[in-house]
Amino acid sequence: MSAIITRRMPARDLGRVAAVTLLGAVLASCGSEKAPQAEGRPVGVVTVEAGQFSDDIQLSGEIQAKKDVGLAFRIGGRVLERPVNVGDKVKAGQLIARLEPALEQNALAAAKAALEAAHGEVDTARNTFERQERLMAQGFTTRPRFDQAQRAQETAQARLENAEAQLELARDRLGFTELRTDVDGVVTARQIEPGEVVQPGQVVVQIARDDDRDAVFNVPAAVLDTHLSDARIRVALADAPAVTAYGSVREVAPQADPVTRTFAIRVGLRNPPEAMRLGSTVVGTIELTTAAIVSIPASALTQQGRSPAVWIVDPAKSTVSLRSVDVLRFDPGTVILSQGLEPGETIVSAGIQALHPGQRVRPLPGQRPSQRQQAAAALPP
Repeated sequence: MSAIITRRMPARDLGRVAAVTLLGAVLASCGSEKAPQAEGRPVGVVTVEAGQFSDDIQLSGEIQAKKDVGLAFRIGGRVLERPVNVGDKVKAGQLIARLEPALEQNALAAAKAALEAAHGEVDTARNTFERQERLMAQGFTTRPRFDQAQRAQETAQARLENAEAQLELARDRLGFTELRTDVDGVVTARQIEPGEVVQPGQVVVQIARDDDRDAVFNVPAAVLDTHLSDARIRVALADAPAVTAYGSVREVAPQADPVTRTFAIRVGLRNPPEAMRLGSTVVGTIELTTAAIVSIPASALTQQGRSPAVWIVDPAKSTVSLRSVDVLRFDPGTVILSQGLEPGETIVSAGIQALHPGQRVRPLPGQRPSQRQQAAAALPP
């Protein structure tokens, strides 16, 4: 009996050893399966960056003077000469045109003669009044004669003042026969020729002032609704794009053109180059900038119910959570968001199909932080 027990003991020990070995293998296999889960699921990630989205609108226009001055005679008459032509540069005080001055010269001579006669009447009336005044003091004249002499003196004085005014008017009218410019500029149009009879106020020549220049464009109504007054506009010559200037809208036409249904806008240029001459064809680029927005890769967008969403990575726990976002617009390869994300947050851009809230993730092997920055879609300038 004791011999039999001695033979079975090794068998039981062998079974115990096998059971322990099997349990160790199972535990080892379980540990090997949980290790990758502890590291997290590999995904592509990007860091959210904020910027401004801008659209460029290009328009064709021309260079015009900021102010055009139409010169005209103050009086009518026959044009004697017009020494300037279209394209001439003129200086302030330069003669533009002259009327035949014969009538005004005769009127001036008549006014001078009337003034001399008025002076004589005043001297006579003053002497008469002084004599009546002495006689009145001595009692040798009557009150009616004294009053008559006084009124005669006052009337003569009034006629003298009127004659002086008529003389000044005659001198002014003679000066009005010469038309001179009071600004520097370039003659852009002429409306009369020597020998023609003009009326007062009829434009003789048009002068574009040299001080400032505008770029004039015709824009559709839709462009006016894009905060055009705040836009920065780049203007370049059509035949020389390297010649540029910048400006802003200073005037918008209140009414559309009846033919083209567009609105004329005038862009005041800041220090335009000399090559931008009047009438030059230019191309204006309107830079319209929005408020701060976020651009993300299109592969990062998913859904939470019916709302668009993205997976947010918690940097402390390396876990993901789903957050709803508002989409402003879709572009090829990118999505523009109006709100929902903050700059500096990390989102999942690749591998979003198999994620669930609270799942641990890790960046794809070899993806360094700088590469994650480069993976984010660049915003338009």
